[in-house]
Amino acid sequence: MERIFGRPIVTQEQMRTRIRELGRQIASDYAGKDLVLVGVLKGAYAFYADLARAIRIPMRVEFIVVTSYGAGKKSSGKVKLVSDLTEPIAGKDVLLVEDIVDSGLTVQYLMKTLSRRKPRSLKVCTLLSKPDRRTVEVDLEYVGFKIPNKFVVGYGLDYRQEYRNLPYLAALDQGDEQEQESA
Repeated sequence: MERIFGRPIVTQEQMRTRIRELGRQIASDYAGKDLVLVGVLKGAYAFYADLARAIRIPMRVEFIVVTSYGAGKKSSGKVKLVSDLTEPIAGKDVLLVEDIVDSGLTVQYLMKTLSRRKPRSLKVCTLLSKPDRRTVEVDLEYVGFKIPNKFVVGYGLDYRQEYRNLPYLAALDQGDEQEQESA
């Protein structure tokens, strides 16, 4: 595949393979349960869609939209709920699907917010984890890849709302090697 932008750090094929593995594990873990897959938009849209197709059991799909960035690379440190779930999750087994967890602030906020709604269980699946950036402790049940502390784009992740459409994950490099500072 022609390189569109950035230095690939996770290829399209590596993502496909790992997502199939995650899908099999989640299907096994949630067999016979009332699974609700909650995607965190916008960043998780590509991962969420592929993961949902890889989970071969009945489930419901939901979405939630939060923001902590604005137009830059640095998180504001405050998470804002932009759009909420459309159905109740009380008594359901909820799997929150994130694109990336680094500081942990967004996941921490979402876990507290969703816990108040009394789901039977609430766990997190993330495509990417940046443990070196963690500022709060969060429990991640399913992790696609642990990555270095680089600002990454592609496969749903953006820089100023661009590059979400890359079919792989790349380190942002257009002369800007600053570290990613995200929620």
